[in-house]
Formats: sequence, C-alpha cells, structure tokens
Amino acid sequence: MFKRIHFVLVCYTILGISQSYGQQHSNGKQRYDVAAFLYPAYANDDPRLRPFWPEGNGEWETVTTMQERYPGHYWNRKPAWGPINEADPAIMSMEINEATKHGINVFIFDWYWYDGRPFMETTLDNGFLKAENKDKMKFYLMWANHEVVNTWDTRLNKYHEDNVIWTGKVSRDEFEKICKRNIEKYFKLPQYYKIDGKPVFMIYDVPQLIQGLGGIEQTVKALQWFKEETKKAGFPDLELQLTMWSQNVNYSGFDGGKGKAPENEFVKKLGFTSATHYQFVHFTDVNKDYLDILENVKKEWARIDATYEFPYYPHISVGWDNSPRTGQSAVVKNNTPANFEKALRMAKDYVDAHPDQAPLITINSWNEWTETSYLQPDNLYGYGYLEAVKKVFLK
Repeated sequence: MFKRIHFVLVCYTILGISQSYGQQHSNGKQRYDVAAFLYPAYANDDPRLRPFWPEGNGEWETVTTMQERYPGHYWNRKPAWGPINEADPAIMSMEINEATKHGINVFIFDWYWYDGRPFMETTLDNGFLKAENKDKMKFYLMWANHEVVNTWDTRLNKYHEDNVIWTGKVSRDEFEKICKRNIEKYFKLPQYYKIDGKPVFMIYDVPQLIQGLGGIEQTVKALQWFKEETKKAGFPDLELQLTMWSQNVNYSGFDGGKGKAPENEFVKKLGFTSATHYQFVHFTDVNKDYLDILENVKKEWARIDATYEFPYYPHISVGWDNSPRTGQSAVVKNNTPANFEKALRMAKDYVDAHPDQAPLITINSWNEWTETSYLQPDNLYGYGYLEAVKKVFLK
C-alpha cells in the first residue's frame, strides 16, 4: 500500500497534476481546504444567550470575568481584538480577511437547535452571511446536537448538578423540519462548502440522534430521507460527516455481523460518508505534553485508516483547558505555535498520502476561548497560531 501511494504522489509531483475531485475551494490558488470550527457564542444580538450570560456579550462574559471568579488563577488570556461581537458583519468581515490571509478558507459553524428553534444562529446569519467579503470563504454546519446542562452558566456549573436544560433529541417530524430548513437556507448558498458538489453536513452526537428518532432502524430511514431530499434540491447527494469519537461509533446493541469491524458496519449502516474529529480530548488523554499527544494522534489516524472504509479528514486541535468555565481542567502543555505547526505539517502529510479524497483539514478552533483552543490572536502568543497555519499552507 505504501509503495502504491508513494508512486501516485511521485507521479503527481513529476507531471504537475493538481488534485481536483470537485471540491470547491474559496481560493483557486490554495491547494488545501483548511477549515476551522467556529463557536458562535460571542455575540450580543441573541436574546436566547442572556440566561447563560446576562451581561449581554455571550460567553465573552466567562472569559473576561475569569480573574474575578478565580483571583490569581493561572488562566489570564486576553483577546487581542477585544471582546468583539462576531454577529456584526463589519467585525466578521475583518475576521474573514484575517482568516483567509493566514490560510483558513472554511469555517465550520457549530449549529444548534433546541426547544423547536435555532440557537446561536446570529453569528452565521447576521455576521458571516452579511459580511461584504463573504465570498472569500466557504462554510458548512456541524449540528451540535448535544444536551445543554449547566456548563455554560458559571453561576451554576460549580455545583456540578448537570441539570438538563435542553435535550439534543428531536422527533422525526422535527428532524425533517431541520433538514428542509437547512437545505433551503444554507445548502443552496454559493458559499456553502461542498465535496464533489455534495453539501457537507456534520453531526456531533449520534446517540442523541438515535434516541430522539426512536432507534437505529428509524435513524437509518431518517438519514436516507435527508439524502433524498438533498438530491431533490438539485445536489448529487449529501456528504454526511461523522464526528469521530467513541460514543458515536460504539452503539450498544448493534451487531456488526461479518463486516470489516462492528463500528465500521455501524456508521456505514447509518449512511455516514466521511469523518473528522472535533477535539483531541475526545480520544486521548490531553493532560500531557503536546508532542506526546501528537504521537497518540498518529496512532488514532492509523487505526481509523485500518478500520473504516470512508474518508477521514485529519483534525488538529490547538489545545485544551476548560478552566475558564470550571476553575480546573485537564491542560494541554507546551502547545506552542511551533509545536502546533508540527501538527499541521503532520495533517498536511496525511492529506498528501490520500490523494483520492478532498484535501480537507479541520482545526479546533477559530474561537473556543473557554476551552483554550483558538486561533485568534491573544496576549500570550499574538498571531502565532495563525502564522503557523500560513507557514504550512500558504508559504
């Protein structure tokens, strides 16, 4: 297998043939699609955010009050751009310029739906889609269909009660409403990211989906219906992307039969056609040195390659430290821009070794400040992480 891949890469290099499998790049000169997850909680125009962050500027409240809540705590990050309103199209226009200038050409919006309606959607609708330069980037949705407990509310999360405020489960009727809405509102936009003409839609929490729809067989039928609706809208199919972590591939009660592996058969039965990760913390111990974590990442990528039949798009996390919300956390150590650059080169090498799939790489994240996994400039490394992306993918 290695010799075959190496031969293909050599041929591509000698002949100067560019990789083109129908993926729509936001910049014709950029060979790789570098996609950063965007957490849309840093907005001040969404009244549904007020119950969690009453000051009215979204989860910036958690970031800016850290030292007040935990005096003398080691976590004292400050955004170089200040606590910006990302639902402001002028602000988002600046972010799009900075992202594309440094090699980020796709945003993956965390997208939420609770209590029969969208949640945290204003950053996409009022910010990104109204930005004057939105055509410089692509975007797609990751349905963050997890439960909402007290984690976001710093006034309550210290009690560790984990009260379920909203469930991520939806019925078949509500699922159809969501899918039809996203096809019409987002998939048809020229800025929506597609692979071989297929809109990419990522699902975060498979157990929540299955429980809401009533079981595995019902979920298979619902997802097949979603694909057919996408085709009816004029697309060749739906690129249904799995968030790769153990809870999504090891569903109790599923019999893998005689397939390649039970987990491969499970996601294949559901109809997922590709996968990526959302965070390193989902599959490895992150309370260690970043370079040690990367060794586990390599092993995980090799395991996925050996286990699953669909394309895996390599994922790199900037870091992890959830203490702004809780005061304590596992902490990634030594995740400097220089080491982050090494991780990006590892992902680039993985893409180069898989020339038969789209050159997509995902990064956590553009702005996960309260999980300390962000590309945006700060008081510690400045533009260091963004410069690392630029060095690997543009220079």
